[in-house]
Amino acid sequence: MEAKANGPKGERPTPVIDGPTNPMVTPLLTDLYQFTMAYAYWKAGKQDDKAVFDLFFRKNPFGGEYTVFAGLEECIRLIANFRFTEDDLSFIRASLPCACEDGFLDYLRGIDCSDVEVYAISEGTVVFPRVPLMRVEGPVAVVQLLETPFVNLINYASLVATNAARHRFVAGKSKLLLEFGLRRAQGPDGGIGASKYSYIGGFDATSNVAAGRLFGIPLRGTHSHAFVSSFMSPDEIIEKSLQSRDGSTTCEDFVSLVQTWLSKIQWSNSSHGIYGETNQSELAAFTSYALAFPNNFLALVDTYDVLRSGVANFCAVALALSELGYKAVGIRLDSGDLAYLSCEARKFFCNIEKEFGVAGFGKTSITASNDLNEETLDALNKQGHEVDAFGIGTYLVTCYAQAALGCVFKLVEINNQPRIKLSEDVSKVSIPCKKRCYRLYGREGYPLVDIMTGENEPPPKVGERILCRHPFYESKRAYVVPQQVEELLKCYWPGSPLKAREDLPALKDIRDRCIKQLELMRPDHMRRLNPTPYKVSVSAKLYDFIHFLWLNEAPVGELQ
Repeated sequence: MEAKANGPKGERPTPVIDGPTNPMVTPLLTDLYQFTMAYAYWKAGKQDDKAVFDLFFRKNPFGGEYTVFAGLEECIRLIANFRFTEDDLSFIRASLPCACEDGFLDYLRGIDCSDVEVYAISEGTVVFPRVPLMRVEGPVAVVQLLETPFVNLINYASLVATNAARHRFVAGKSKLLLEFGLRRAQGPDGGIGASKYSYIGGFDATSNVAAGRLFGIPLRGTHSHAFVSSFMSPDEIIEKSLQSRDGSTTCEDFVSLVQTWLSKIQWSNSSHGIYGETNQSELAAFTSYALAFPNNFLALVDTYDVLRSGVANFCAVALALSELGYKAVGIRLDSGDLAYLSCEARKFFCNIEKEFGVAGFGKTSITASNDLNEETLDALNKQGHEVDAFGIGTYLVTCYAQAALGCVFKLVEINNQPRIKLSEDVSKVSIPCKKRCYRLYGREGYPLVDIMTGENEPPPKVGERILCRHPFYESKRAYVVPQQVEELLKCYWPGSPLKAREDLPALKDIRDRCIKQLELMRPDHMRRLNPTPYKVSVSAKLYDFIHFLWLNEAPVGELQ
C-alpha cells in the first residue's frame, strides 16, 4: 500500500488511513475556547509543553452498570489527517480577537499529529467510570485542539452502542434485532452513526441503505402501509405470471392461484370460521409484492385487521408461493397487542402446516415494530410472545432514556508533573498522572475489578495478591488474587515511527469483540433492575499519591 504523509514523522512511513466518515469532522470541529487557549499557550511559549490528558466518563448510562466503548476509529481517522487548510486559517484569523498575532497562524499551519500519542481501550470493549478510555499525550496546544472532537466522537458512539447492547440483553441472543431509526434520528449524521454503533452493540441489520454501503452492515426492509393502501383490487395487477423457483414451470395466473388458496383457508379447519371476506386491496398488495420478490416475501399485516384479514391474506400468498417452490419470509406487526397477535398468528401458522402439510410453515418469521424499547421488550417477555425479530427505531437511535454519556477530557500531567482537578463534588475529582489500567479476572472467568496504577509501577501478576482501593473512600478496599490480568490501554497512534501500533479492526470484528465482552460479564452486573456496581480501583501507591496531591493542591482555609 502506498504510504501517505498522515502518520508520525520519521523514516518508516505508515499506511494510509482514510479521513473521518463524516466530512464535517475537520480540525475546525471544535469549540472556540480551544483556539483561544492554544493562542495563549503559544503567546506564553508553552505550546510545546508535554501534556497528558485522560478521556473518561463518570457514570454509566441508562441506570446500568456498564458501557460499551465506541468511536475510537473515527478519532484515529481525524488525527491521521489533521491539517489546517488556508481557508481554515483565514476563518480562524477572522474569529479571534484583533490583537492576536499572525505568527500564531504560522504555528497552526505547521501543526499535524505526528507528535501526539494515543493509547486507548479497544473499541467494542465493556468499560466503566473513571477508567481512561483514551490517554492522549503530546504538545499541550495540539492535544487541547483534539479535546472537543474526541469527546464528540466518543460520546454519542458509546451511548448508542450501549443502548443497543441493553436492547440485545433484554431481547435475548436468539432474536433478530433490526435498527429502523433513520427517519427519527437527529439528522443524517445521527442516522449514519446510529446504524454503525447499533451494529457494534449487537443489532443484526439496519434499514439504512447509506450505512449498509459505508460499513457493510446487512440491510433489511420490506414495505409500508402506504404500499398496501395504494392498491384498490387484484384487477390492478397486470403481470400475473410467476416462474417456479427451479425454473421448470410457469404459473400464468399467480393472482388466481392466490385466490384459490385463500378459499381453501377460509373453508379450512384452521380458520375456525373467523375469516369471511378479507380485504381485497390488501391481498392485491401482498400478491404484487410477492410477484416482485418471491424469495423475500415479508408482509406488513396490520393495515386493516391483523387477524381477520392480514394473516389470512399473507398465508394465501405464502401458500401459493410454496406451491411454486418458494418460501415466504414472514409477517410484520406494527401496532396492537404484539404479544397476543404474535401468539395468535403463530397458532394459525402451525395449524396451516398441519392441515396443508407445508413443512416448516409453523416457524414462519414474525417481526414486530411500533416504538419498541427496553421496557416493551421486557414486558413482552413477561407476557409471553412469538416474535422472532424486533424492528427498533426512535428509542434506540435517539437514546431517548438518556441524552448524553458525559465524557470529559482532563489534564493529568504536564511536563512530567502530575496534575489534579479538585471539586467539592468528589465524583468530579480527577485521578492524576499518567496511568496504566488493568482488568483482573477471577477463577470463574468473570472480570472482578479494573485497577489503575502509576505508569512505573510493576503490573499485577497472576496468582499474586494485590490491594485494590477505591480512589477516594478510605474504607472501600479489597485484596484480589487475579487468575488473569489484561492490560487495557494499547497504542493506536504512536508519537514515533519506531513504536508499534494497533491496527484498526474491521467493523464486524469490533462487533464480535463487543458480544464476547458482554458474555464475559457477571450476570448481576448486566441485569436491568438494581445491577451490582462493577468495582473500579487504584493501587495502594496511586491511592496514597492522589491524596498527597489533593492535600498539597487544596487551599487551607483560615478561621477569623
